[in-house]
Amino acid sequence: MFEQFSSGYYLGRLYVEPYDGDVPAIQRTDHTHVNERLYAEAELVRLDVPLVMKLDAGHFPVVGDESVPSGTLALPQEFADANLPDDRDVLLAKPERATELLRYAGYDFDDDAVMA
Repeated sequence: MFEQFSSGYYLGRLYVEPYDGDVPAIQRTDHTHVNERLYAEAELVRLDVPLVMKLDAGHFPVVGDESVPSGTLALPQEFADANLPDDRDVLLAKPERATELLRYAGYDFDDDAVMA
């Protein structure tokens, strides 16, 4: 799904579509698989920690949601643009960058309540 791109990001291609959820999401199984495959080596042990993706110029945390089809990034209306749905290149922040961005956004890795 994602491959090496730069020192801070992996690159992948996902079908991106708007949806009625509150936060960006991918299929829960895909979310867990990406966490295990790309983040486990960096010892980000919690599989419920949001992934951080970049689409166009914006970064956002992405959670797992069973209602989202596999291979799809579902964006709330506030993140979606008029060109969706569409097949798009998506950047996935590597563990160090993701941790930095999540902390900057106010995520507390020790607080179970902040994770979706």
